Amino acid sequence: MSLVSKIKDIEEEMARTQINKQTMAHICGLRAKLAKYKRELLLGDTKAGGGGAGEGFDVRSTGDARVGLVGFPSVGKSTLLTSLTGIFSEAASYEFTTLT
Repeated sequence: MSLVSKIKDIEEEMARTQINKQTMAHICGLRAKLAKYKRELLLGDTKAGGGGAGEGFDVRSTGDARVGLVGFPSVGKSTLLTSLTGIFSEAASYEFTTLT
């Protein structure tokens, strides 16, 4: 079976499959296979080489995300935030007081 026919079969199965909580694992597996086959089609066979950690898949970034920093007081959470984002967090002169 060629890659093009495998891609076509997966796309047809995804179109037939109803999306709900029960079928999401199956849909995600199909998406992973589809991404793998498309990558192989574009880049050629990528299996030549040493053993890796296993098969991976591409994840498309969509939407917004929120990240929380959790840790003990006075360990540098605000400093880490400042160094990663370049945005300064205000803090008062007493403990437990990051203002932003």
